[in-house]
Amino acid sequence: MNSPQSEATPGAPSGDGADSRDELAAGGAHSSDSHSPAPGPGAGPDTGSAHEDDGEGVVLLVWDAPNLDMGLGAILGGRPTSAYRPRFDALGRWLLGYTADVSRRSRQELSTEATVFTNIVPGQADVVRPWVEALRNVGYAVFAKPKSTEDSDVDEDMLEHIDAIADAGRLAGLVVASADGQAFREPLEELAEDIPVSVIGFREHATWATQSDVLEFVDLEDIDGVFREPLPRISLDNLPVQGAWLQPFRPLATLLRSR
Repeated sequence: MNSPQSEATPGAPSGDGADSRDELAAGGAHSSDSHSPAPGPGAGPDTGSAHEDDGEGVVLLVWDAPNLDMGLGAILGGRPTSAYRPRFDALGRWLLGYTADVSRRSRQELSTEATVFTNIVPGQADVVRPWVEALRNVGYAVFAKPKSTEDSDVDEDMLEHIDAIADAGRLAGLVVASADGQAFREPLEELAEDIPVSVIGFREHATWATQSDVLEFVDLEDIDGVFREPLPRISLDNLPVQGAWLQPFRPLATLLRSR
């Protein structure tokens, strides 16, 4: 990923962020992780069983887990506690409401599909497995890719998945959860000429989406029930009188790795 959030913030959940992921999935596994809409093949995943009816239109959500995990870690300044881990059941309910709205506007009966794309750090499979299973239990497909190098991102896999459904003539609406404008802005704006396309994430990391004339942006925190507690968000637009510390998006050590 090439956004400012593309490198892990120390302590933030990432491909190896096991304890956060276990509960992150799962409002579904441990409690109940999806609301009404807010305003608003190649190396890619095997889409086999999810596409049994090739003629059915679909509203698709793709979730860029490494990118959003790091964005959340940047807001919090470290690894999130349970109160600050997104609940995928709440997100799923929102997505179903979004699909219903697109169905009404397009006068089509549309289905809903959602896939979480993630990296798995070697040696961490057992730790991440509960999170992956919880997501699948809630109703999400998961595309997992080994994090073998710093460049083992999932952006291209996400785009290939979107293209496969679009090429089949099934894509009727798209929601992309990522702050990576370099990877997604151009293809999403092209798709938005024909179908509704929304971006969800954190507004302070997704200016490319909030300022787009053709993309709808929904802040993740504005989706009902996704977070148990308000995020401690500080920006240059809402600084407290006493000032505030703004945490780095990535550690300085990443400068050595990028040479």
